[in-house]
Amino acid sequence: MSYYTPKEIAENAVKTYGLKAAMPASKILALGFLAGGFIALGAEAATLAAHDASGVGIGRLISGLVFSTGLMMVMIAGAELFTGNVLIWMDFLERKVGVNAMLRNWTLVWLSNFAGAVVVASMMDLSGLWNTNEAHVGAYVLKTAVGKLSLTYTEAFVRGIFCNWMVCLGVWMAYSAKDTAGKVLAILFPITLFVLSNFEHCVANMYYIPAAIFAKANIAAVEASHLGDKLDLLTWSNFIVNNLVPVTLGNIVGGALFVGSFYWFTYLRGQKPTPAPAATVPFSVAKCPVIAACPATTLAGSKGSLSAAE
Repeated sequence: MSYYTPKEIAENAVKTYGLKAAMPASKILALGFLAGGFIALGAEAATLAAHDASGVGIGRLISGLVFSTGLMMVMIAGAELFTGNVLIWMDFLERKVGVNAMLRNWTLVWLSNFAGAVVVASMMDLSGLWNTNEAHVGAYVLKTAVGKLSLTYTEAFVRGIFCNWMVCLGVWMAYSAKDTAGKVLAILFPITLFVLSNFEHCVANMYYIPAAIFAKANIAAVEASHLGDKLDLLTWSNFIVNNLVPVTLGNIVGGALFVGSFYWFTYLRGQKPTPAPAATVPFSVAKCPVIAACPATTLAGSKGSLSAAE
């Protein structure tokens, strides 16, 4: 087949995430930084693409289509993204990874994702791009972050659940593909769905809200936003306590429960691994166990193939 079945995805995912959990800290931090940067780049491009779209739905649709590039870079180029690594939970359920190893990976990846996203946000602030289109891009950055910080704790948590249900499904579906084009298509639609629905992704917010905190110093962007006192919401403490914490917890629940636990229960719990297909090798006269007894005419006319098991 040109794709992996759901059971094969589950088996491959456990192997993949087991390796991730055992990865040296230095590599986790390096690849986590890249993933934070990739998601941030997808987010900033989504902002530029949708800042002047007419209609909230159209703007979010455009954002979703562009933002999905971030996860494509993570999955295809290779990087460590916290929301995807929540699926290490499956290895924990399989008793292949202990709780300490799982939490170690999550912590290192979360912190390095944060670093990568904030670095991109600070570079965007220095780039002068907030002033694009008479500072309406900067105004959109501010409005996006204020909207996120206006959510209640419960709203942020539930939107985080929905978000990582979709993100982990995008990752899961990408694992079904055996070529790059298949991975791109598998990622595109679930990620577009989550952005269009205005769900909350902790790593994306590690870019969106710090970017707005930096942009708050841009007078032209502030004036174009017409947000007034609402800009007081843009503080680091408010960001971490009232958005990043509930969204992160929601992301863990969404990915671990609705993807990791359900597919582990369905395809792995008490199941035997799918046997690998037997490889075939060309028939070799030199490997014939009865070479001395084979008539010359028989050997000369042999054309079949034997499996490796034979």
